[in-house]
Amino acid sequence: MSPERVTKRYAIPLHEDRELLRSPVDGAPGKPAAADFTRLDPWRVLRIQGEVVEGFEGLSGIGPAVSIFGSARLPESSPYYGKARETARALAAAGLSVISGGGPGIMQAANQGAFGDDTAGLSVGCNIELPHEQAPNPYQDLCLTFRYFFVRKLMFVKYSVGFVIFPGGFGTLDELFEALTLSQTGKIEHFPIVLCDRAFFGPLLEWIKGTLLAGGFIGAGDLDLFQIVDEPAEIVELVTRHCRARGYLPTP
Repeated sequence: MSPERVTKRYAIPLHEDRELLRSPVDGAPGKPAAADFTRLDPWRVLRIQGEVVEGFEGLSGIGPAVSIFGSARLPESSPYYGKARETARALAAAGLSVISGGGPGIMQAANQGAFGDDTAGLSVGCNIELPHEQAPNPYQDLCLTFRYFFVRKLMFVKYSVGFVIFPGGFGTLDELFEALTLSQTGKIEHFPIVLCDRAFFGPLLEWIKGTLLAGGFIGAGDLDLFQIVDEPAEIVELVTRHCRARGYLPTP
């Protein structure tokens, strides 16, 4: 590995989300809840501010990047793992950095694909401190660890020019629907939101059409906010075409 691709690590060891989200009326018996709320939360705001600053500083130089999401539970033998790794390698070869959640499963596949001296883009992990200790995977040029989910999610959105969604659970779907909501409401510039695997996401699409669209909860144009494909080559084509049109990548 060349000296220019040195891994930087920002380790923040404490788990804080649960304390932050605890209701101010949820105090210990015999102890006024307002005391904790008044004494701790103002200081926590400063800690959050510091984490945002560290994230901005760490990611400011990575260039145009694509975030890849998917299940942390899938083994390397999963076909989805192989597709995520292949997708990340092609995106990084095209000059895009790849951001993942920094952990195992699809996150590791994404980092593994983008990692190495033969790719132009960086392999970036935005890890999260969890009660069960999610360990960062070893395939990262840049590894940041966050206390707070919402700060971490801010980094995914701020530094990405596209989202790629592989099969996953609640966390993956959370990232998907947050991106769709931000795009739908104009909070972010529209960028490719690509779901990989029609067999997995097809039933979700049918529910969106048959329940949300049919019931008037979304508009027909909202279906254009995302696309479902099956192969890494399709993902890479959609994302790189957008990036070239926006000037993020040179036109071949």
